[in-house]
This record gives sequence, C-alpha cells and structure tokens, in this order.
Amino acid sequence: MADEVPRPTTLDEDTNAVDYAEDDDDIEKLQAEIKRMEEEAARISAMEEAEKNGGSNATTEKSGSSGPSASGGATSAAAESPSSDKRSIYIGQVDYGTTPEELVAHFSSCGVVERVTIACDKFSGRPKGYAYLEFQDDSSIENALKLDGSK
Repeated sequence: MADEVPRPTTLDEDTNAVDYAEDDDDIEKLQAEIKRMEEEAARISAMEEAEKNGGSNATTEKSGSSGPSASGGATSAAAESPSSDKRSIYIGQVDYGTTPEELVAHFSSCGVVERVTIACDKFSGRPKGYAYLEFQDDSSIENALKLDGSK
C-alpha cells in the first residue's frame, strides 16, 4: 500500500538516559538564568523605588535621550545612582558619526571607561552631538579634563 503510515521508532534505554540527562542540564541552566533575571529585576525595582523616594535631579540622559552603551551590561537604573554621577563626565562637540568604541579608545588613557552614552534624538534616533562617559573611579575625571579640546 502506498498510504502506509510510518511506525514510530523506539530508542534503546541507553540513548534515552543520555537524552534525559541533557534535558536536566538544560532545565538547570534555564532555572539559573531565570533566577539571575529575577534578582536583577528586583535590584532594578529597588533602585527605581529609592530614586522615587530620594527625588534626585534629572539629567538629559535620564529623560530618555540615551544612546548606545559601550559596556552592554550597564542598565539605565544603575546609571542613575548618585555615585555614578560623580564618576561621569559630559563630552561636548562629539562628531555625529562617532561610535562608543571610538570614545572609549580616546579616553582609555584616562582610566577604565565603564559606560558610554551618546545622546540621541528620541524621534529620529540621530546623535545630538554630545555624550556622557562613566569611569570606574573618580580620579579618571581629572585625567579626562586634561583632554579638553582634543580631537
């Protein structure tokens, strides 16, 4: 007959055991990732709540004009903490074609750059011509100020 339905094949017991072990590993990895994400969400919620209660000053970056981040792991909530403000510097007259990586390379001699934010227009997405750099420590700010006027 041409209309025969193929029979399902069965796996031997050894293959099944390996498949279940791999599934268990995948499940454990997913559970660990979910736990990490939940912890991060709780941390961000706590930071947002602290900001609402603290009433800190808003900056252009906090009003939604932030651009790409060079570090990738930093969140906007982490950038809003007062300690990061002390380690941040405003960079004006930034060329519209400048990338975060180029800014990191230019200021790397000053210290470790934690994050780069290039301000962009919220409607067009085009850069506004200025950026913010967050350094790992306060002393890097002094070094960065020495580069004032450099290209």
